[in-house]
Amino acid sequence: MKTEWRIFLVIATFLFGATILYAAWTAGESGRVEWVGTVALALSFLLCSMCGGFFWFVSRRIDLRPEDRPDAEIADGAGEVGFFSPGSYWPFGLALAATTAGVGLAFWQFWLLGAGLLACIFAASGLLFEYYTGTRRTAEH
Repeated sequence: MKTEWRIFLVIATFLFGATILYAAWTAGESGRVEWVGTVALALSFLLCSMCGGFFWFVSRRIDLRPEDRPDAEIADGAGEVGFFSPGSYWPFGLALAATTAGVGLAFWQFWLLGAGLLACIFAASGLLFEYYTGTRRTAEH
């Protein structure tokens, strides 16, 4: 986690400097600060600071990972990364449902937006419970 918080710190520092520079530049050009860009940059700075602070907070409480140790070998990071479903159709259904909801929102069609959101809930539930019901149900559950 040491690497992550340092990356966010560098980006946050850049965004803070860009916020000040942008506000000063627009004030010098037109005589007044352009607030939309200034606030967007300031909020981006705050978001990066918040993420970096979280990673710094977590890095103090966990042991060093192989990525954080200079004496680590490649084999130290070996092992199980996680479980990835080999053949699930639910992500496609979730993307299709989100697209439907987005089109309904873009064209301001409440019936299409409602159908898309309902389909999003159904697809997310299907993705979540994929290995708890049906033919892919495992013995442990």
